[in-house]
Amino acid sequence: MDTPLFLKACLIGLSIAAPVGPIGLLCIQRTLQHGARTGFASGMGAAAADACYGAIGALGITSLTRAFTALTLPLTLVGGAMLIWMGIGMLRSKPPAAAAEVKQGSHASAFASVFALTLTNPMTILSFVAVFAVLGQGQTSSISQTVLMVGGIFTGSAFWWLGLACGVAAGRHHLKPPYLRYLGQTAGLLLIGFACWQLIGLVA
Repeated sequence: MDTPLFLKACLIGLSIAAPVGPIGLLCIQRTLQHGARTGFASGMGAAAADACYGAIGALGITSLTRAFTALTLPLTLVGGAMLIWMGIGMLRSKPPAAAAEVKQGSHASAFASVFALTLTNPMTILSFVAVFAVLGQGQTSSISQTVLMVGGIFTGSAFWWLGLACGVAAGRHHLKPPYLRYLGQTAGLLLIGFACWQLIGLVA
């Protein structure tokens, strides 16, 4: 096993997952609303999508890269609509009155929704292609190296989402319902803001 390559891929996955954006907000809000497991399931959807894009970038599949890039407009529209829909849902949701009342949401639904949302960002694949080009990986990589890199990306990303979900769940016990509602509504507004910024970028 090429340990340095695996660790390098883990850092790539961690660095791509770590910046706070709409996916991070979703993970935080779902953890506050439904608990750490649902928040982590949401993050795993993003990790799986990152792994898919990472595989395309690692293999240097130019045709798929061009196809996703060509679909930027429809994918961005779909992603923006999903963010607005989820943001409205956050604005309308009510937090449980106490931590003991937290009800776990559907893990499969949480995973699938974030997986689909992450895949609607075709620029992610270009980020992976650029990173692998700098690392000297890509079309010349063997299958074993590719598997190792994709596994490392997934592991690094999953590690971030696990830490985020557990951290938010631990901090939730110190927050009162009014603050939880405020945080949920703020996250919803930010999601809608991300969507508007994303859609405005199409016509700018």
